[in-house]
Amino acid sequence: MTIRSDILVAGAGAAGLTTAIALAGAGFSVTVAGGLDTRRNGRTVALFEASLRLYRSLGLWERLEPLSKPLRRIRLVDDTNNLFRLPPVQLEAAEIGLPAFGANIENAALVEKLAAIARETPGVRMIEGMLGDYVTHEDEIEGRLSTGERLAAALLVGADGRASQVRAYADVGVHEWRYPQTAITALLRHAEPHRSTSTEFHTRSGPCTLVPMRPDPSSPDGLRNRSSLVWLMSPDEAERRMALSDAELAGDIEAQVHGIHGRIALEGPRGMFPMSGLSCERLVAERIALVADAGHFFPPIGAQGLNLGLRDVAQLIDSMEKYGRTDPGCTHALADYDKRRRGDVATRSIGVDLMNRSLLIHILPMDFIRSAGLAAMASIGPLRRALMREGVAPPGRLPRLMRRAAHVAP
Repeated sequence: MTIRSDILVAGAGAAGLTTAIALAGAGFSVTVAGGLDTRRNGRTVALFEASLRLYRSLGLWERLEPLSKPLRRIRLVDDTNNLFRLPPVQLEAAEIGLPAFGANIENAALVEKLAAIARETPGVRMIEGMLGDYVTHEDEIEGRLSTGERLAAALLVGADGRASQVRAYADVGVHEWRYPQTAITALLRHAEPHRSTSTEFHTRSGPCTLVPMRPDPSSPDGLRNRSSLVWLMSPDEAERRMALSDAELAGDIEAQVHGIHGRIALEGPRGMFPMSGLSCERLVAERIALVADAGHFFPPIGAQGLNLGLRDVAQLIDSMEKYGRTDPGCTHALADYDKRRRGDVATRSIGVDLMNRSLLIHILPMDFIRSAGLAAMASIGPLRRALMREGVAPPGRLPRLMRRAAHVAP
């Protein structure tokens, strides 16, 4: 048996589910194949302004917003103890006319809600199975499930993550690299309020970031304030800390963040992820488009990962609406998508890589350059505002679904 639709999406993570819902909203029939990953491992997603606009344009944000917490301020703290150490730099969303830079939401909760929405969306078929054994024909591409069922469509969207089987089948050239870092992720409860401020400590082993989450009034220990943690460190230190008890790890976190949130307790399981990066020579192949981590990934610095992937999704919709109405997998639609995403992806990948390496290279000239950059951001208003806008909603080159202003609740 072969199940046919206009577009086949491989991968049922946040990017794949958003792709399916958006394409169905544009009038295409869509089949999504993949396993839902709703493990609680301390990972959250900071969705910035452009991503909120996408979800609002799709009519989804009203259902996602109750799970989120606004990010109104970003505080950068130089904790490297270098000779040019500067006072903390605080960025305010109000300075660029926004109520918040975006909103933070637990990754598992986001996937669960998007999956529920996708199941209710006309034109979307959900199949919880992994695709493989792809075959490309002149007017369609097929994939096979482990059950033996075949799925066919005019276009295959690879949203199946950094180990993408779609990318491997497409034989897209990639450049991969690794960092001497591992990230520990966790959800935290703490005594002092975060005041909707995300605080990023720049350390010699990488950033340690606390991102606001919604409070929990029913917290059993009275620690109703909540944040998520992303802490980059050496692999050896990550292994050591993952072996600690919750109370011991909470103590290490309190020391690393200099007690800014008072007493800390861990909430739920923690996660550990080796840091690496990947870039592709192109985001398309014959009847194939790659989005999000299938086409690019890098360390979770500046919360650019999923936000970059959602700009892929929004541009794919633009390209399909412009060139792919009768044949979503046609070369014109795919060439337009690849051309319009290449610059943004390359710029973000290089920027995050340089920012991360600047912390890992312990030489005086690099310390000076990094400190000079922070000083310029703190003291030069136009530069600071331009960088903030570039980070949350790049001006002048956003796809249609990201041009509508978002609204963030108090």
